[in-house]
Amino acid sequence: MKLIAERPYADPEAAARKLVEIAAGIEAVQDGRIYIERINAPFLFTLKATGSEFGAGLKHAVAQGWLELHESGTYVRLIGTSAKAAPAKD
Repeated sequence: MKLIAERPYADPEAAARKLVEIAAGIEAVQDGRIYIERINAPFLFTLKATGSEFGAGLKHAVAQGWLELHESGTYVRLIGTSAKAAPAKD
């Protein structure tokens, strides 16, 4: 008998994909910057995810090359989206 429900973002890849999806829906301000709180708030409060799920998802997205996290941690940039959409040239 399970007493707790499954966490949909316990898997870092699922969390990373959702973070990228959220970031893609936000208008970037300057030089492609998306402030971290613009993806943090919907992920934590709307989707009811945890801080550790957010951190693991963010690390996974950076490691996969989907997001670039500034060293200050205040903003991210979507990277590689146009390269993934374009067909490979021989």
